[in-house]
Formats: sequence, C-alpha cells, structure tokens
Amino acid sequence: MASSPCPIEVTSVVKVFGKKTPLGDHRATVLDGIDLRIERGAILCLLGPSGCGKTTLVNLIMGITVPDSGEVRVLGEKAPFPTARKRIGFMPQDDALYDDVTAQDNLRFFGTLYGLRGEELARRTDAMLTFARLESDRKKLIAHFSGGMKRRLSLAVALIHNPDVLVLDEPTVGLDPEHRIRIWDEFRALRDKGKTLLVTTHIMDEASRCDRIAMMRGGRLIAQGAPSELMAHTGATTLEEAFVTL
Repeated sequence: MASSPCPIEVTSVVKVFGKKTPLGDHRATVLDGIDLRIERGAILCLLGPSGCGKTTLVNLIMGITVPDSGEVRVLGEKAPFPTARKRIGFMPQDDALYDDVTAQDNLRFFGTLYGLRGEELARRTDAMLTFARLESDRKKLIAHFSGGMKRRLSLAVALIHNPDVLVLDEPTVGLDPEHRIRIWDEFRALRDKGKTLLVTTHIMDEASRCDRIAMMRGGRLIAQGAPSELMAHTGATTLEEAFVTL
C-alpha cells in the first residue's frame, strides 16, 4: 500500500520581492532557502518577530504566491492544489469576512464553496457558531462585530469543512485569555484526530503548546525541534532565552 503524501513539504524555497532596474537593484530576499516538513497529526509553530517572513511562507503554502525557486507541496500537490484545496483550511492574519452579511451567512457561504450542502451544511454551521461562542450573534451583521468576534468567526470559517490541514496565521491575536485557552484546546483535539496544523505566532507561550517549533529570523529558519529540544540544545530555561541564543 502506498504511503499517504506529506501534509506540508517545503523544499529549498527562495522568495524575492522587488526588481532590478537601470537605476539600481531593488530586490530583497524575503525567504532564503527554506526547508520545512510537517507530518500528519502534528502542530508546528512558525515562531519569529514581525517581518521575518512568516506570512510570506504561509502565502506560499496556500498557493497565494509562488516561490522564485524551490518547491512547495501540500498533500502531495503543488499550487493551485487541484484536489487538495478542499482539504485545506486557512485563517489569514487579516479577517477575510463579508461585513454586510451575518455570521451565519458567512459560514454558509464558505461552507458551500467547500462543497457542503443541505443538512451537513446546516449542522456544520451550527457547530462552528457554538465553537466560536457566537450562537446569540448568528444573525448579526459582521460590520457590528468586535475584533475578537471577527477572529473567532474567521477560525470557524477555516474549520467549517473539517479540513485535514489547517494553516493559521496569528490565529489568537485580539482574543482574551479565556478564548485563547479554548482555541488551543481545540487545536490539540484536532491534532489528536490526525489533523495537521501550521500556526504562526510571535507569542512564546503559544509556541510552547506546539509539538514542534521552526524558529525564523531574517527570512531563514534558524532552528527546528520540539520546545524541550530547543531549550536543551541552547541550555536555556525558556523559549525566549533559546530564541535569543540561537
């Protein structure tokens, strides 16, 4: 029996922005030789400061942009992921919601895009409103939502079709501690069901909740491993110390 493809595999990826003109070279290498592999049933954290290339790498993995060299595969396919697309859930850093319709209608719309219909669509919509604690706000226009409510709904949209791979760019920004804890409990439950999660963050406490961490700085991966491995390797007692050392 053939083995299932790796959920996320990034090989020798380089991404350059800008261009060379007669007036000068305005190119900047945003990602420089990235190699990353995420196995099934794992949570991997991309950890690094703002501007280190995390969101650019996420956009490559989602097929929003393409590398200048190297290769990105999700569930064995290269962008635009012809059959894998419906098995991927994406939560971007900026909320991609329709402000002029309700929370319920946003979920139904995105669920339909992923092929959900009838009773299954209704069931998943209700389940995601409950997960996001938005049951009483299901008929409220998104324009009237707070930032935290929008983030919770954005996560619900990413989960509506029960994807095998989840790519989550700063998923807990703007959430209160109670909702952050609940969401991380859900992430671990999804992992235990065999889902694969890629989470970007600059919050060390959240990184420590992941199975593995890929530390980024200046467009490069400077270290990969379990949180305990990275601390042991550097002799640090915290992830902050380990990151600074590396």
